[in-house]
Amino acid sequence: MSRKGISKALGLIHPVTLSHGKNAKVWDVEGKEYIDFVGGIGVLNFGHCHPKIVAAIQEQASKLTHYAFNAAEHEPYKKFVEALTDFVPIKGELSAMLTNCGAESTENALKIARIKTGRNAVIAFDGGFHGRTLATVNLNGKVAPYKQKLGPLPGPVYHIPYPSKDSGISKDESVAALKRLIEIEVDVNDICAVIVEPVIGEGGFQCLDMEFAKYLREFCTEHGIVLIFDEIQSGFGRTGKPFAFMHFEVEPDLLLLAKSIAGGLPLGAVVGRSEFVDSPHVGSLGGTYSGNPIACSAALQVLEIIQSEEFKNSTKNYIDTLETKFSEWKSSNTNPWISKLTGIGAMRGIELSHPEYGPGTSLLAEILKLGRERGLLLMPSGKAKNIIRLLTPLTIEPEVLNEGLELLTQIFADTANFKP
Repeated sequence: MSRKGISKALGLIHPVTLSHGKNAKVWDVEGKEYIDFVGGIGVLNFGHCHPKIVAAIQEQASKLTHYAFNAAEHEPYKKFVEALTDFVPIKGELSAMLTNCGAESTENALKIARIKTGRNAVIAFDGGFHGRTLATVNLNGKVAPYKQKLGPLPGPVYHIPYPSKDSGISKDESVAALKRLIEIEVDVNDICAVIVEPVIGEGGFQCLDMEFAKYLREFCTEHGIVLIFDEIQSGFGRTGKPFAFMHFEVEPDLLLLAKSIAGGLPLGAVVGRSEFVDSPHVGSLGGTYSGNPIACSAALQVLEIIQSEEFKNSTKNYIDTLETKFSEWKSSNTNPWISKLTGIGAMRGIELSHPEYGPGTSLLAEILKLGRERGLLLMPSGKAKNIIRLLTPLTIEPEVLNEGLELLTQIFADTANFKP
């Protein structure tokens, strides 16, 4: 199908044009069926066209399609924010504002942190990804392709290594880097916020060192710094818990949400302690489309689904099945390129690396192609683009999950002797 009029600056992983989807399957315009392990890049934890979400969209569309909440309030926004602030497990009174997307959530969190602290410097992490707007691009922990030829970016932003068992970077290394930063590069009293993904998404599904997470919480509390957890990708059940920070025994001051929050509709949120979220002056937060009534109605259904026993059981089956299959791949030496399973819970990546050839960048490119040809859509990630990022809908039927993993098993077997 023609791409006439579409900017050539837009990237593309899979050159197919989709027509429709149902739960964990999609079909292209030529009628070919695919098992979807991409999930709209983490937007579809609850599958394509979940019937409860679709019903909520249809009902709301017949009542009120839009109103700007800054102009006049509407019921879906108020109902959803009340339910969301009750659902997020951060102690104390919480407040929230709704946005259109993850980058917008991040932008507003930076505004809140600056206003609350009267400071402007931010600490972010190598390998992190927080968006494509000018301010969020500067937070991202790599240059290509996001920062190339953009010139000076909003800041100041300082990056330190991301400690994780998945990356091999220790807590002590990151603590030392942080200490060096405030001794050499920036006065700690100029830092307004630290922003971090509890599980890095685009960087390869690396799980933050849990002891470092506790250290970071203590550091921010001691110095009056706002701790921001970016759960735009890791939230809403992706890690096996409603939010990834629940694995860490620490709480953020601000929590960033988007992607699966509304089951496929554009919506994001900044949630946090009221003392932070309520600190900006009246009128400084908001947006024309932020908290659209249809998206809010869909999001209310998401909160019901994620708390259901059916969803919890489906997520547990996904985790158990994937971990068992990975153990089989490793024990049978299915493919010498299969290195390790990164991440935590249901947010996992399959790292491809060879003892002789190094990162499997070219192998993953081949696997993406083979998967697409055989009816399996996969997503790359990692600094070297050598990690298969699994973003399968967590509502996937067991038989479809097994079918998809069997396709992947065959692909691994067929590429066992791959040489770059």
